[in-house]
Amino acid sequence: MSRFIDYPVFDADNHMYETTDAFTKYLPQSHAGLVKYVEVNGRTKIALRNQISEYIPNPTFSVVAPPGAQEIEFRLKNPSSKTKPGDIEAAPPPRYIRSVPAYFNPADRLELMNELSIDRAMMWPTLASLLEERLADDPDATAVVVHALNEWMHEHWTYNYENRIFPTPVITLPIVDEALRELDYVVERGARAILVRPAPVPGYSGRRRSFALPEFDPFWKRVEEAGIAVGMHASDDGSQRYLNDWEGASGEEYLPFKSRHSIFHTIVASEHRCIKDQITSIIGHGLALRFPKLRFLPIENGSSWARPLVAQFEKLYERNPGLFDEDPMVTWRRSIFVHPFHEEDVVGLVELLGADNVLFGSDYPHPEGLFDPVTFIDELDGLSGEEKRKVMGANLAQVMGVDPAEKLLVPA
Repeated sequence: MSRFIDYPVFDADNHMYETTDAFTKYLPQSHAGLVKYVEVNGRTKIALRNQISEYIPNPTFSVVAPPGAQEIEFRLKNPSSKTKPGDIEAAPPPRYIRSVPAYFNPADRLELMNELSIDRAMMWPTLASLLEERLADDPDATAVVVHALNEWMHEHWTYNYENRIFPTPVITLPIVDEALRELDYVVERGARAILVRPAPVPGYSGRRRSFALPEFDPFWKRVEEAGIAVGMHASDDGSQRYLNDWEGASGEEYLPFKSRHSIFHTIVASEHRCIKDQITSIIGHGLALRFPKLRFLPIENGSSWARPLVAQFEKLYERNPGLFDEDPMVTWRRSIFVHPFHEEDVVGLVELLGADNVLFGSDYPHPEGLFDPVTFIDELDGLSGEEKRKVMGANLAQVMGVDPAEKLLVPA
């Protein structure tokens, strides 16, 4: 068992690996063949509308990179990290391992969480992050596939497993009426949080627009009434189109695991522009004012974008307060909760936003996350015990509507 922490630990960023029937088991006959698994040179690939995607190299997840395989690499290449060269001596992990049942079902995952000293966890899909962008020109098909995924997720994981694992069904927004139906479906089945892609929403004509615009208000009104959290996990946000324009490329696919990118691509990606723009839109387009009880969780988007955005808000409000209906940082602290990467300056983020608006997340079992999730607490050295308690679980518990003081695990 990992080290025991004597207050509840609620991990904002755990992942399931989808089985190969996740998109197809409940896909209606009218859309049969929309999603396929195909063999290419002896390797299984996923294809949407007969277009093979390399977005995730092994979409069956039978063989995966080990949890935390890149943890030290990420720590050492980030100057904000507390870990410096020479601090850690560790043999390199194996390149690949066979997946274990805990990656695919909640009962085995709960046992693993006990070993990892995690009381509760949000559970995000992995492969689902490719769906919406690759079907962006067909809102009807997107809604059908997303519903099929949510049916599978409810059958395999439920949306609330023993009040400890909280899977996040996907809501796609191009067709507001369909989004409302899907929201009702998942809320009726116990969802405590939903996953909404942090990106402009595509429409029938190819037009894209922010989900913070008033045309989506019927949906957000229902979300607020339901009292559920709005997760905005990193995904394919469509920004590859923008990069392609600058690179002179045509139709190039977003490949998050591509080992070599141009310097331009690397610089732009490091700014996390899309999540920064999404938060700006939530505040700047007034969504968080029209629905002040909404709670937005930008997960696995890091926090490097937060400081420059805070500086912009503070400067604009100081110079032109009439531009805003409310101090934008008051809006932020009420409505937005940030999950920093483990290798970033987490204490600095707490100093910037306050301990009430920062969430612990490990990205387990992905390779760029933490091998031992609760070691995230080491990044909080210098904070008070109460501040650590909030970041490691109490903040997320309050957002998710569970008792922030209820400790589920006992010392081994």
